[in-house]
Amino acid sequence: MSAVPAEPAAAPFVVAALYQFRALPDPEGLRERLLALGQAEGLCGTLIVAHEGLNGTVAGSRTGIDRLRAALHAEGFDRLEDKESWATEQPFKRFKVRLKTEIVTMGVPVEPTSQAGQYVAAQDWNALITAPDVVVIDTRNRYEVKAGTFEGAVNPEIDSFREFPAWLDAHADELSGKRVAMFCTGGIRCEKSTSLLRARGYQDVFHLQGGILKYLEDVPETQSRWQGECFVFDGRVTVGHGLREGGAAMCHSCGWPLTPEERDHLQYEEGVSCQHCHAQTTAAQKAAFRDRQRLYDAQAR
Repeated sequence: MSAVPAEPAAAPFVVAALYQFRALPDPEGLRERLLALGQAEGLCGTLIVAHEGLNGTVAGSRTGIDRLRAALHAEGFDRLEDKESWATEQPFKRFKVRLKTEIVTMGVPVEPTSQAGQYVAAQDWNALITAPDVVVIDTRNRYEVKAGTFEGAVNPEIDSFREFPAWLDAHADELSGKRVAMFCTGGIRCEKSTSLLRARGYQDVFHLQGGILKYLEDVPETQSRWQGECFVFDGRVTVGHGLREGGAAMCHSCGWPLTPEERDHLQYEEGVSCQHCHAQTTAAQKAAFRDRQRLYDAQAR
């Protein structure tokens, strides 16, 4: 479990991103217990439970998050990959515990508990990714990469993690004879992507332990090879070095993270469109989006 850094006084909501691959004989029963605990503690966010383990991001009070961790430890989750950051406002609207077939969906069976690549600690990542024989691959979706990525990383240009196996098949020759270093937001997608590479015969496969979030937490900005901000799946949209809340806002039409400059673009209209999706929606759709935004603004007053 990651060490917990000091909590900023101005950010009362603790945001915990956590996962562990572990065989669960009764995911349905675990779902009911976690749902009851989260509701009792006023948590918000989503936990995903499957036969292969648990994954999710939740936010709440210091006490609520600590009680969730204690409950998970009592359930046998003793090797949680667990990272904390903070938010000035609750970044989620409700609390959900979902049952799924995979805790992160790739669609290809792999064995992450026994076959994942070698972990690389955040403080050792720079030395690995600057080596001439290393190919660095960003396993995230294209809209996440748009917000920021590591210098020199390959962007597979995928819209879903399900597309990664096909991308690997199409680019296998480019990886032949290379060491492969992979990264994602918190580490979970790399557990599966590196397992897939090893299952297909690649030997020198590495991934960033704790993901980008751990790197931004531990590596000083003056030494960082990260460019931009890191997309997160909550109301903050992005975070930067030190896991400070970033400056991006999401286009609620297409989901892209937008910089302040992009929000100044003539085609940006809050809740309706941005330069990336303006041409992809009809006038009728834009009118419906405006109605939705007016309703949201009225509720927020």
